[in-house]
Amino acid sequence: MTEHRQPNKLLGLELVRFMAAFAVVIWHYAQFSYVAWQPVGLVRDRLPFYGLLQPFYAAGEYGVWIFWCISGFIFFWKYRDAIADRTVGCRKFFVFRLSRLYPLHIATLLLVAILQPLYFHLNGYFFVYQVNDLKHFLLQLLMASNWSADSGYSFNGPIWSISVEVLVYVVFFVLLRFVSRSPWLNLVIVLAAACFGNGQIACCLSFFYIGGIAAMARRTIQASAYRSLAEGFACFAVVTLGVCGWVAASHRFVVPDMAILGYTPLLLFCISGDFNVTPTIQRWIEAAGNLTYSSYLLHFPIQIMIGLGFAMHGAAVPFYQPAFFVAFIVVTFVAARLTYLYFEAPAQTMIRARLLPGSRAKSATPSFAAAAPMLPRKAD
Repeated sequence: MTEHRQPNKLLGLELVRFMAAFAVVIWHYAQFSYVAWQPVGLVRDRLPFYGLLQPFYAAGEYGVWIFWCISGFIFFWKYRDAIADRTVGCRKFFVFRLSRLYPLHIATLLLVAILQPLYFHLNGYFFVYQVNDLKHFLLQLLMASNWSADSGYSFNGPIWSISVEVLVYVVFFVLLRFVSRSPWLNLVIVLAAACFGNGQIACCLSFFYIGGIAAMARRTIQASAYRSLAEGFACFAVVTLGVCGWVAASHRFVVPDMAILGYTPLLLFCISGDFNVTPTIQRWIEAAGNLTYSSYLLHFPIQIMIGLGFAMHGAAVPFYQPAFFVAFIVVTFVAARLTYLYFEAPAQTMIRARLLPGSRAKSATPSFAAAAPMLPRKAD
């Protein structure tokens, strides 16, 4: 029997989303060497498969910017006209967003709140993130943990960037509903945030809104006679600039932040074109994309549990061993898959059914619609 499957026009974004999630997990693998908030005796080139994974070990932190840009692309692709035309209202928009993000956030927050005291009891300090008090727990409950620049990272630290993006969601909705859907507004926000802003909120705004510009550009050329020319030029620029960046990095030149801000939307523009694959491959790509949020929030609790297990046996974590590395990666992504299937998706469906009883919640949110932000930069 021939298998039929609804085409997903944004499979390229799914692949990039998964690679960004993988990069973040690799970037934080070095946390196994941490004593309290900093690494001790870490020799980076001894980390497993360092020759192959060196870009992720060295620059996986930049996945946060890629994810914010993907979020902007998807939100403008899906919601720009619907919000401006009042097809999607405030309640529906935020129920969709929070039903996707909140259940796993609460589950992992509670898990880390249980694990960190156990880790402290055995070691005399918390694992990586040291600010684990009642005030920060309450802020985490409200997804407001990092609305202030001096908040610090607490409990399941990766949630910091989600709290930042929640603020950007509010800006996104208000401006589309009450101001304008013009791409010129996006450009003003990008330039203002990049040139005059400071901190992670400004950074999120710049990448989110430039991702929106990429989405609008993709919409504009869909039926244009110059589509092939525009795509060819963009792909040439992506390859050329990518090679230049690789060469610069290999010679230890620092790639400026503005270069990444310009390159990422070009990349998303290129990979958001038609992507025709077999239904089986499409299913695998979409499944990989769905692992991003759960792997993002689960890998830190898994690290704590591993650290606890070795501490209880009085042994050091063998993080230089390739077999240990492979086991950690496999456990993280298997746990992410199971969590998505048996917790994330059911919880999302239940919340939407109760809060939006008349909406077609399931069909209204494709697998790529909840691109999750990544993790903070930490100085090693």
